[in-house]
Amino acid sequence: MEETGSKRNKRAPSFTAEEMGVLVDEVWQHEKMSPSSPCGLRDWGAVRKKWQEFQSQTKKKSAKVRRESMGTGGGAPGGTTLTPDEEKVLSIIGKTASEGISGGIGVQWDEGLSESEDEEEPSGSGAGTCTPPGEDDPPQPCPVPARQPAGPGVRMRGGLTGRPAIMICTCSETLVRLEREKLMVLRGIEGQLERQTALQEEMVRINQKRLELHWRQLALAEAQFNCPSISVPIILPQDSEEVDKFLSGLGTGLMEYCSHIAVLGCELLGRFNMPSLFKQGDIMIGGIFPVFNKDISATWTFEGEPPGVKCARFDVRAFRWTQVMIFAIEEVNNDPAVLPNISLGYRILNSCSSPTNTLRAALTLASRPEEIDLTSPCPPAISALIAEAGSSQSLAVAGTLGPFQVPVVSYFSTCACLSDRAKYPTFFRTIPSDYFQAKALAALVKHFGWQWIGAIQSDNDYGRNGILAFTEEVKKLGVCVAFVGTVLRTYSKDKILDVIKKSTVRVILAFVPEGDFYPLMKEVVKQNITGIQWIASEAWITAIQPSTPEIYQAFGGALGFVVQKMAIPNLKPFLTGISPYTDPSAAFVRDFWEIMVGCRPVSKGELTATEAMNKICTGNETLMDNQDVFFNVRELRVSYNVYKAVYAIAHALHQLLFCQPVGEKMVRPCLITSEVQPKQVTDQLQKVNFRNQFGDSVFFDVNGDPPASYDIINWQLIDGQVQHVTLGHFSSDANGNYRLSIQEEEIVWRTGKMVPTSVCSNVCPAGTRKAQIKGKPSCCFDCITCADGTIANSTGSADCTPCPQEYWSNESKDECIPKTIEFLTYHEPMGIAITIVSLLGASLTLATMMVFLHYRETPVIKASNSELSCFLLFSLFLCFLCPLTFLGRPTVWTCMLRHTAFGVTFALCISCVLGKTIVVITAFKATIPGNKVAEKFGPAQQRIIVCFCTLIQIVICVLWLTLKPPFPDMVFKYSNKKIILECNTGSEAAFYAVLGYIGILAIICLVLAFLGRKLPDNFNEAKFITFSMLIFCAVWITFIPAYVSSPGKFTVAVEIFAILSSAIGLLLSIFAPKCFIILIKPEKNTKKHVMGKTVKKKNMIP
Repeated sequence: MEETGSKRNKRAPSFTAEEMGVLVDEVWQHEKMSPSSPCGLRDWGAVRKKWQEFQSQTKKKSAKVRRESMGTGGGAPGGTTLTPDEEKVLSIIGKTASEGISGGIGVQWDEGLSESEDEEEPSGSGAGTCTPPGEDDPPQPCPVPARQPAGPGVRMRGGLTGRPAIMICTCSETLVRLEREKLMVLRGIEGQLERQTALQEEMVRINQKRLELHWRQLALAEAQFNCPSISVPIILPQDSEEVDKFLSGLGTGLMEYCSHIAVLGCELLGRFNMPSLFKQGDIMIGGIFPVFNKDISATWTFEGEPPGVKCARFDVRAFRWTQVMIFAIEEVNNDPAVLPNISLGYRILNSCSSPTNTLRAALTLASRPEEIDLTSPCPPAISALIAEAGSSQSLAVAGTLGPFQVPVVSYFSTCACLSDRAKYPTFFRTIPSDYFQAKALAALVKHFGWQWIGAIQSDNDYGRNGILAFTEEVKKLGVCVAFVGTVLRTYSKDKILDVIKKSTVRVILAFVPEGDFYPLMKEVVKQNITGIQWIASEAWITAIQPSTPEIYQAFGGALGFVVQKMAIPNLKPFLTGISPYTDPSAAFVRDFWEIMVGCRPVSKGELTATEAMNKICTGNETLMDNQDVFFNVRELRVSYNVYKAVYAIAHALHQLLFCQPVGEKMVRPCLITSEVQPKQVTDQLQKVNFRNQFGDSVFFDVNGDPPASYDIINWQLIDGQVQHVTLGHFSSDANGNYRLSIQEEEIVWRTGKMVPTSVCSNVCPAGTRKAQIKGKPSCCFDCITCADGTIANSTGSADCTPCPQEYWSNESKDECIPKTIEFLTYHEPMGIAITIVSLLGASLTLATMMVFLHYRETPVIKASNSELSCFLLFSLFLCFLCPLTFLGRPTVWTCMLRHTAFGVTFALCISCVLGKTIVVITAFKATIPGNKVAEKFGPAQQRIIVCFCTLIQIVICVLWLTLKPPFPDMVFKYSNKKIILECNTGSEAAFYAVLGYIGILAIICLVLAFLGRKLPDNFNEAKFITFSMLIFCAVWITFIPAYVSSPGKFTVAVEIFAILSSAIGLLLSIFAPKCFIILIKPEKNTKKHVMGKTVKKKNMIP
């Protein structure tokens, strides 16, 4: 920079991306560091720990610098001189800050300071000390720029300045201090408040709050990168949005700068005592496996450093997973098509099946390996992590490393909760989610008709979420879960065993990891709890440890789902080549060797008194001929998931480094290995989609899950060994449809060859329905016989189905049978009786008519008006035949005929009676001298009366048939078991109009006949007509209530009875006396007798 004395403003120049890269490289060179070293970005945790360690030592220095800064008013020391490197760094930061502001606001240099700032700035420790890169070099003071004289118009008194300044660190140890700048910014805003209006003051107050928030965010840099500084005054924007953008851009520039130059070296602040399998590579992949599946908890006194982690129960199965990971990495390194000229390294740790210890392992892998010498260059951290078997462990890892964008690929964690991309954005897995396994288990339960089952879950996320998903699925199918027991590692198993013994369930699902379930399995065998069909989750159905003849005694025939199996070529020679003598420092190998070989491998000089007491290996042992299931590589399931996880990461790295998928024409790398960031690997993993050498497609959906595909496993004892026999398959397609196929005839059940049953209540037989028992699950019920008219034609019906209207339930209530159709027939006794009476009445009427015709010249016949009598007999004949239309199955024609014929014939009949009555009265009135009524009421008038009265009824019937005619109808209201077929009148008004008209005629006849009852003739026909009308009216008056109240076919019978009764009454009342005289008393059939008067003689007593 030029000498002070003249005022000038220098705006930070604009740089292209290439120029900024060159400047950053020069800064790295200045700081004596390799530009390709990534430690600056990956050791922030170490920097923070370093700051906490030295916080107390630097507190006094910080206070001293703050006091001195306050004393100088915040201006830069006089004679400010920046080195070229400092200028470049400031230019980079100015460029970054200016990019955050619309219109561009850069860093300006203000060379003028107040006149009060002419004191000398303390040097040395007053400005802070920094440690150079060499560890043995003494601390050196940071370069302190010279102060410049104050310029006009800038007040620095009292710590106020019109132009706030921000501090930029330039030391090799770069520790940022921001206290001074925070005070200066706030005081500068106070000065501005004095010069603003009320509205502007409010806006500035809001800006002040925002500035405070941003300074608090930048205070994080103070905690991470604390060092002496130089002051660079900057322009403070007035607009709220520009303030936010400016500080955001400036903060980004500071963090980028400090992250590049704030490196303390690769020094571990602490270490976990965690043995590991390690191999250096260009790109490192981490692995966490439950090689030991039990965490031995220790009591912490909080008086010192916590004790180290102790694990027990070596898991041979998990150890094989670690070897498969190593084998797959070696395959990738030897494959020229995948990551050519780039080696993959690994570091594998033990989780002890504990979320706490898994978190320790994850944090250990996130930092640098402990095996590297502190003097060596910083090795790369892991780019991806393969972990973990347990869902709770994976939740801890994914939740911790997710914010740092480190991809985590699990091989055995199935909890559906891990599919939440909002919480676990970098989690992937090569095993299907429990969401799919729950559907598979529910489909299995439904397939075999199990309605009453128990469930056992582990006390972790895997068990709880798995059973929750399963219960939700089976509830949709009407299956009841009798109990849900929890396996607790730290408590006795007696409680859950008591529940199993007391329960009536015969099928139990165990959603528990192998390590938690195995102790319970041994207790079940010990207490001889048999007769239960076990359903297994994928966690233990193919596990090696419980697959023994001893456990088979209680768990034989178990069914469960596992991922597809695969045979990995060349894996067996790799496994048989494991030896503790190849690398004595390799973790877990000695424990494995002791289990496989039966002796403890000890190197020279390691023999202790304890080792001397145990069997010591000779060094000649080998695994080549070992027949343990560990070396059976033909049915690998979880191991295959580990294998796919390695290749998925390798393909993601290949796409990242070469910008093209594996298999395409090889080109030069588009990215160097030192620049690989975990976030980039995560993005490429989401895009991975390839077909491996076994023909399986490897890809992840939007939730990081693979496609669902399971094999159904059945435990069978073959040649004294427990075999996991595949007897079915469950798979899903892209549309969400599921398919379950099972070879039922090949299944070995715990109860034999018959499929076991598990119900709370036996299935209700046909004809009954379920009745829920209060206070018990829906699968516990009583069977209630269906009500009449309802049926249950299948077993296990929840409700009875009503029969159709024309049907009725049979006695067993399992079938609907047609109802009995009832109508008045000719064949039943009532129909026969009606037919006989009807025909008899018609015959009597014909006989009477024949008598009248034969004796038509006799006085009796002549006196009764033979013409009207014949009309009346003809109508009575029709009336007697009318009931025959009421018999038989109703049809449209018979229904219309029966009512209209009845109405017309009776109207004709009563019309004739009415005519006879009028004739009788007028005939006797003619005996009165001068009365000419008889002359006016001759035969023509009589016919007119009969025809007119009958015509009115005909008109009523025609209107009835035209507008709303009668029709056949089925009546169900009288009986549940019968259908009454009858003729519906169609119109009740028309029907009662017909009856009413007949009733009116009958009443007129009755009145006229009653008036002429005392005429002075021996043969007074008016008396007989009066009597017949009384009978007729009495019959039809009683007919109406009887007709309305009679059910079914008896309604028709009542109507027929009324017709026949009234017809017989008319026939007998009017014609019987005449026939009696004609046939029995012919001597009275004379004109003298008919016309003579009756003289009553009184007997005289002498």
